[in-house]
Amino acid sequence: MTRPVRFTLNGSAVTAEVQPRESLGNAIRERLGLTGTQVACGVGQCGACTVLLDGAAVRSCLLLAVQADGCEVRTIESVADGDRLHPLQAALLASGGTQCGYCSPGIVLAVMSYLDEHGGGDPPTRLDIERALAHHLCRCTGYAPIVAAIEAYAAGQR
Repeated sequence: MTRPVRFTLNGSAVTAEVQPRESLGNAIRERLGLTGTQVACGVGQCGACTVLLDGAAVRSCLLLAVQADGCEVRTIESVADGDRLHPLQAALLASGGTQCGYCSPGIVLAVMSYLDEHGGGDPPTRLDIERALAHHLCRCTGYAPIVAAIEAYAAGQR
């Protein structure tokens, strides 16, 4: 038995018929066709499914789609401006911080949320960045190029 859930997705009002226990990540991918949000571990440990819910980074595999009713949801598809990458995406690409790219959408959204929340003042320290990435697994890069890209992006934003 499905039920409708209504929310704003990347600036557009959407309605999706979802199962009561269906995750937001699954609804975004399977019901609404946006496949940039990765659903990998299904238990909130890898961070690949991160989306922004009312501006806060959340792991969409742990959130029921019905919990997003009436909320604003942003996925990685909302970050670039057409073919022009967001500066954070460009910094990750330039630094080699994307390799396979599977974790990149979640990392981009988590870092954007973190910097929005902790913006202004001094750029984040390496420890701040590591905390922002605490719930994200990357099996390719060893994190050094990801952290370097975030440092470069954050310094350029100040």
